[in-house]
Amino acid sequence: MTNCSSEPIRYRPFGDTGLLLEYGHQISPVIHEKVMAMTRAVKKTSINGLKAVIPTYTSILLLYEPGLTNPDQLSRSIENLANVLDVRDMVPPKEIRIPVCYEGEFALDMADLSSTCGISPEEVIQIHSSLEYLIYMVGFTPGFAFLGGLDPRLYSPRLKTPRTKVPKGSVGIANSQTGIYSIDSPGGWKIIGRTPLNLFDPQLSDPFLYKPGDQIKFIPISETQFRALAQREKE
Repeated sequence: MTNCSSEPIRYRPFGDTGLLLEYGHQISPVIHEKVMAMTRAVKKTSINGLKAVIPTYTSILLLYEPGLTNPDQLSRSIENLANVLDVRDMVPPKEIRIPVCYEGEFALDMADLSSTCGISPEEVIQIHSSLEYLIYMVGFTPGFAFLGGLDPRLYSPRLKTPRTKVPKGSVGIANSQTGIYSIDSPGGWKIIGRTPLNLFDPQLSDPFLYKPGDQIKFIPISETQFRALAQREKE
């Protein structure tokens, strides 16, 4: 068995009811595998007093009930799991295909990003939709997906002035990341497209279309296709 904890986990208190497990500070698929392997293991294990397990880029936040456990007890439980974890036990990532219209009113910042990157809008679309993106974490708002794997040719800074409202389904770029807005919210990412899919539905038992560890593949669609799919989502 290949142990997936070659470097020691760093444990840090997080407020009065949290323990942060740190795996490093570099965003990478290797560290992500370790984070997700431990996340799955903890969720499958009955740890007294543990209330929530929240994976991020390079760490895991454990929220607990102080009357039932404490950081020392949690740390011992995590170390016991780390000694037997194997990244080969990871479930293969699920690919989520997301249709995106990169045209007109749905691509609010396409011209800006195209100019900044020195390539045509058509090249932006081709590059952005040609890759598969790993979901490193979901947060900021319910269902907002932070994706890794953006082509360096599309790196672009955030907007100088964030918008007060970014439409749900918007696909954006900020520095070296791309991401998806699952609900209407403020935001400063450069918007290059929008999907008609409902990414977050709080009425469902499983309200999210995806989860950390899944892979996203963007599929370019026309404005006509966008409106047809949007109507279907409402029915």
